[in-house]
Amino acid sequence: MIAAPAVALGGAVGAVLRFLVDRGITARWAPTFPAATLLINVTGSFVLGVVTGLSAVLGPVWTLALGTGLCGGYTTFSTAMVDAVRLAREQRAGAAVVSVLGTVLWSLLAVAAGLTLGSHWAF
Repeated sequence: MIAAPAVALGGAVGAVLRFLVDRGITARWAPTFPAATLLINVTGSFVLGVVTGLSAVLGPVWTLALGTGLCGGYTTFSTAMVDAVRLAREQRAGAAVVSVLGTVLWSLLAVAAGLTLGSHWAF
């Protein structure tokens, strides 16, 4: 059962990367908008698209380790939704809508681009 430890290791690495990226961004810019969470979700979606596109080349264990593990530990839909609720509670409904729509739309475009790129690299 090599897949489970591979996913666990990938998830640990992804979570630490998310922590470092979040702290790096919020330390440089005032956190008035959840830009770090948006960037994390968009870049993670792109990487997941690439991994998915390369899955035939990577094989099942690497695909699980990088996709489910690394990208799953790195990206954070739940934090994006907490950020949106926080913005709405602060009477910043416009920013909340931009945050949610931006996360969904940019992440969708990123995963599509990553999937296209990964699929081209696989052949």
